[in-house]
Amino acid sequence: MSPALAAAATASAGSRGEQTLRERLRGWFSVVGVLLVLVVALAAVAYSQQVQRQEIVTRDLFDAITETDTAYIALIDAETGLRGFALTGERRFLDPYEAASERPIGFVDIARDVARVREDPGTTAAAQRAQDLAQAWYDDYAAPLVAQIEARGPESVKDAQVVQGRARFDEVRAAAVAFVDELRGLRADVADELTTWTRLATLVVPVLVGTIVVLGVGTWIALRRWVIEPLEVVGADARAVASGDLLHPVTVRGPGEVATLAADVEQMRTTLVDEMGRTRDAQREVELAHAQLATQAEELRRSNRDLEQFAYVASHDLQEPLRKVASFTQLLQKRYGGKLDERADQYIEFAVDGAKRMQRLIQDLLGFSRVGRVGKELTEVDLTTALAEAVEQQSEAITDAGAVVTHDPLPVVVGEEPLLVQLFANLVANSVKFRHPGRPARVHVYARETDEGWELACEDDGIGIDPPYAERVFVIFQRLHAKDVYEGTGIGLALCKKIVEFHGGRIWIDQPASGIGTRVCWTLPHNRPGELVETAPPDSAQSAAPAADET
Repeated sequence: MSPALAAAATASAGSRGEQTLRERLRGWFSVVGVLLVLVVALAAVAYSQQVQRQEIVTRDLFDAITETDTAYIALIDAETGLRGFALTGERRFLDPYEAASERPIGFVDIARDVARVREDPGTTAAAQRAQDLAQAWYDDYAAPLVAQIEARGPESVKDAQVVQGRARFDEVRAAAVAFVDELRGLRADVADELTTWTRLATLVVPVLVGTIVVLGVGTWIALRRWVIEPLEVVGADARAVASGDLLHPVTVRGPGEVATLAADVEQMRTTLVDEMGRTRDAQREVELAHAQLATQAEELRRSNRDLEQFAYVASHDLQEPLRKVASFTQLLQKRYGGKLDERADQYIEFAVDGAKRMQRLIQDLLGFSRVGRVGKELTEVDLTTALAEAVEQQSEAITDAGAVVTHDPLPVVVGEEPLLVQLFANLVANSVKFRHPGRPARVHVYARETDEGWELACEDDGIGIDPPYAERVFVIFQRLHAKDVYEGTGIGLALCKKIVEFHGGRIWIDQPASGIGTRVCWTLPHNRPGELVETAPPDSAQSAAPAADET
């Protein structure tokens, strides 16, 4: 429409008392604008209340409940430690009690933090009661009982005192649980409010969408002639390009904005054509590199299989001639020992000792090469039973060293039972072998459950391993001590690592909390029967059990 015709049409409409298009659009957009402002304001209020209550539920009250549970668990640990001290008189049982008594109970502080975001008299009162009862238990019962035991021994504790302590702690326990219940109830109330505001916010969305739809319908007719039709032309060209005809040009026509858009689409098409060419070239390079990588990976797997097979065959075939050497050197020592000069006896002893050490080395190497190759059925293995069998295997060394092996409750896992027994045997033997010369060895095995599975540890009070060598000890044939100081082949911990990795875990050296000795930690996954897959088909040979030693 020309300006003259538009002016004439406007004048004609004005003479009939009708609104012009601009006036109607202005009035229409004014009404829609007011509606949008109201709806957006309502949505802002709803979302603000929703976010506020969500923060209270997910952050403030959640943190409060978590801190309360932590304080409650500390109280239980303190009471358990106190009972252990009362029964045995051993100071180590007081560690949880002393740790808990050195820090504030914290129930009132937690309630005060909660009151900053949500005032609730019941929660404050429950917190005050729980803290008062807990403090009274510390001051009126626990502390006097500790002083009594330290002064007169655990036999001075009367049954009445034990009953009184249990009753008083039951009151503390009930008060703490009541405080937690108050927090959970408050959290449930706020969660209900959160649900209400969420529903309101959900209702606002359709209203907002409806308003936008009405605005779109109202503007559709006015904009079609100047915008929609030219855009349909541009859209048809763009669809042709999108369908795969990248050489189809995009026609530049229509009003300034539409023409600019068409020019931009055309520029995008030409850029896309160039990028597609470069992408095809890059894809060919990636496919070539992938093929090369796959070939190299296959060569590496084949090489590893060949190396494992070589280690197995070499270790197996070397045993027979070495057995003869060892037998005849022992016969020489038996028949001619003491009949020749002292140097000849020494040479024979060197030969016998070297043959024995070579036999142990070959047996260990053979066992190392068989892990993952000689597969047995994967079953549920009770680690307590596996540890007992390993301790039985090492009973002679344990008895000679005067060592004590203890353990906490151990889980049931899925794996190869002989390998897990060998793992425990190697670790226990290492702890006994590398004991401190001034005291009998104490070895303790325990486990804890994590998100990834089970984390186990074998902790001793021996000579320890310096942190710089914590990784080196798992390398095959690596030794930290001369063989005349501590015998061994340097395969034991390397075998432990291979067994753990075969079961899908990892192993590392950690420093005990006391700073004395060594703690070997390893993980085993949460598997069930059928979830583990053997990495190699079973071999006809029987699995070897190499002697445990430090690497």
